[in-house]
Amino acid sequence: MPVFDTVIMLDWSGGNDRGPAPKAEAIWAAVAGEAPVYLRNRQLAESWIAGRIEQELTAGRRVFLGFDFAFAYPAGFALALTGSSDPLALWDWFAARVKDGPDANNRFDLAGRINARFPGIGPFWGNGLRRDIADLPRKGKDRDFRWNPPRRVTELAAPGSFEVWQLAGAGAVGSQVIMGLPVLARLRRLFAGRVAVWPFEPPGAEVTLVEIWPSLIAKTIAKVRQPAEIKDAAQVRLLAQAVAALSPENLAVLLAAPVSSEGWIFGAGHATALQQAALAATDGTGTTV
Repeated sequence: MPVFDTVIMLDWSGGNDRGPAPKAEAIWAAVAGEAPVYLRNRQLAESWIAGRIEQELTAGRRVFLGFDFAFAYPAGFALALTGSSDPLALWDWFAARVKDGPDANNRFDLAGRINARFPGIGPFWGNGLRRDIADLPRKGKDRDFRWNPPRRVTELAAPGSFEVWQLAGAGAVGSQVIMGLPVLARLRRLFAGRVAVWPFEPPGAEVTLVEIWPSLIAKTIAKVRQPAEIKDAAQVRLLAQAVAALSPENLAVLLAAPVSSEGWIFGAGHATALQQAALAATDGTGTTV
């Protein structure tokens, strides 16, 4: 089990550029022990991440790099779409088809084209654009094709998490997945041979990519978040501190997840231990010890 020298957390977004002023529902990054960084769009975020990885590798430090979106889909989806059950093949599939810019991207149109490959209407839903998109219903109830099972096993171990099929509306996480996987695919290529994707690959490389869900420590965040602090910033700051504070033994337990094509949320099934670590990393007021 590797000891990580640097812990970095990313709160992701599937939307467009959020402007120069730091705000909620945007991309935030936090390195344990440092102030959170606001990143107004994915292009800036990808550049920042690549630069920070390069900095850490040059210094000879091992990196735990967490992203708050699903690394995979429910069983069978990757095989149906790519002809391979390897979830990393799906990363490359999305990277080859997603078109992304600061002010526009094709995630809704791509979801419609994916839906068209399956019988009926679905499994994706939630069109956030004014124009209608063929094969992409605006409401989940309008689907007549649903993926079975609709949830990954790890989501059953993380009550309150949302399905990956919803692209728009309250709680939607599907857009983050579609717009995040291409970034991960490019990082793997950029740092080929130096990156491991947990839990698909053992966390023994210099950089380990990990799926996170900050809501696992929601109680601690609510308790110690600074009064004027943006929630997204607090989430990544406190989760980075929590992971950095874990003992090697506890870290090993949390990284001993089931190995499956569906991936796993770091800490799912161990939320109490993660919350305790987050609280222990502060002085009880949200200030890092």
